[in-house]
Amino acid sequence: MTPVELSAAVAAALAAAVADGSLALDPADLPETVHVERPRQREHGDWATNIALQLAKKAGTNPRALAEDLANRLRTTAGIKQVEIAGPGFLNITLDAAAAGELARSIVTAGARYGHNDAEAGKHINLEFVSANPTGPIHIGGARWAAVGDSLARVLQASGAKVTREYYFNDHGSQIDKFARSLLAAALGEPAPADGYGGAYITEIADQVTALAIEAGEPVPATLPKEEAQEAFRARGVDLMFGEIKNTLREFGVEFDVYFHEDSLHESGAVGRAIERLRAAGHIFEAEGATWIRTTDFGDDKDRVVIKSDGDTAYIAGDVAYYLDKRERGADEVIIMLGADHHGYVGRMMALCAAFGDTPGKNLQILIGQMVNLVKNKQPVRMSKRAGTVIAVDDLVDAVGVDAARYSLARFAVDSTIDLDLDLLASQKNENPVFYVQYAHSRTCAVDRNAAERGVTHEGGFDPALLDHEAEAVLLGRLAEFPRIVAEAASLREPHRVARYLEALAGDYHSWYQAKDANGAQRRVLPYPDEPVAMEHSTRLWLNDAVRQVLANGLDLLGVSAPERM
Repeated sequence: MTPVELSAAVAAALAAAVADGSLALDPADLPETVHVERPRQREHGDWATNIALQLAKKAGTNPRALAEDLANRLRTTAGIKQVEIAGPGFLNITLDAAAAGELARSIVTAGARYGHNDAEAGKHINLEFVSANPTGPIHIGGARWAAVGDSLARVLQASGAKVTREYYFNDHGSQIDKFARSLLAAALGEPAPADGYGGAYITEIADQVTALAIEAGEPVPATLPKEEAQEAFRARGVDLMFGEIKNTLREFGVEFDVYFHEDSLHESGAVGRAIERLRAAGHIFEAEGATWIRTTDFGDDKDRVVIKSDGDTAYIAGDVAYYLDKRERGADEVIIMLGADHHGYVGRMMALCAAFGDTPGKNLQILIGQMVNLVKNKQPVRMSKRAGTVIAVDDLVDAVGVDAARYSLARFAVDSTIDLDLDLLASQKNENPVFYVQYAHSRTCAVDRNAAERGVTHEGGFDPALLDHEAEAVLLGRLAEFPRIVAEAASLREPHRVARYLEALAGDYHSWYQAKDANGAQRRVLPYPDEPVAMEHSTRLWLNDAVRQVLANGLDLLGVSAPERM
């Protein structure tokens, strides 16, 4: 019996109580879904629900009395072994071994679909993440957003949402001019401008721009008049840098559906149209020779200039047009992932969302991520050989590999600062979380290989009642929670919940693999090579393969491989 099936059984008991008059509620007052969860203490049963506490007041009855009525009804339900009432009206439910064990076959049958749910069904979500300026390699903060953003997109899709992964290409503004000046200085052998960019990558790109110009039969850019030279380095340099960023992300396992160019907002007239939309809604006013948005009407700390007195657009103008553009492209919800230095951005963006008639926190959601620190040999790593004063994605991947980098960055809540120990992440120790989870998967695969050698197959039979060991009850309970974990990770925008779940599942699997029987001897998953194959062996193989499937499904949601050998 799965949690969904148990939830349906409790809902049916409620409906029966309403139908026979035992529960004085209108059928419309009953919840569509009854929430069941694993009790913190194993002795409290397999599953628990507080539904009696939720409904008693509305029904004008005592919670414990309602719980008693429900318990009596549930005790006659096939697959339920025991129902106890705790405290003021909690229902603690224990399944019989056969009902609990049936989950193993359900998981193997569902395969890669197990864990998928409809928590976000019907939504089109535009998810913008990374969006690093095309003026240098993606730094470690961008790597965190790449890992978290791609994992969140996968979790949302597994929960039924249509997701558009979007990268905002900041190719409009002063940072691009600084980048071009930095390239020109490198080509001339001069120091980087005081407000420019340094690092070996600048010289590399400057050399590539020069080589491309020569290959095309054009003048060497550095020999041109200053303004022409700067434009030559800008035109080719930005494309080269952005190409490198795309390649880095691709090697990190991250692909985007849309690469949106900021310049297009200004060239297409989208900025002007967005301003006029707000003007028609009465949120634009003129003052001091400039055009303003009255964002204070929507909770902002001050009104914002959108067109400056000299006629140039302010930075926020692009934000205004870009948000509207996403909504007009069909996004029901817009999620933007930003770094720790963007806290001040949240209020004004939520105000703009409200000004367009949308709901802040729903139509627009902003996630703020904190810093990532790297440690090696117990010392902080502070700069990159190639990128200069920042640590780049490539540095992390070179040190620990893509899997460890992605997993370690995605396993923490985004609002927490994290310290990554490069020595630990490169090691094969149980203390290394990605190794711990991947090793559990490889162990399930080793069991499969050994099973094939010893003639143990699924066709040998499946008797879920044989999965009656305490370690099996714990493992089955953990497996049953996976769809709920995925749904919660999606609705809370917290993919790290999947990683933490996988670590707990790996621990439960290792405990099951090493479990002892009542006499203190280890219970073998498979028979010895010269031992006859029994039903218990094929049944345990089903459970082993259910764990294998869930570990693979969870790792896939994090964009991490599930190795068969380690």
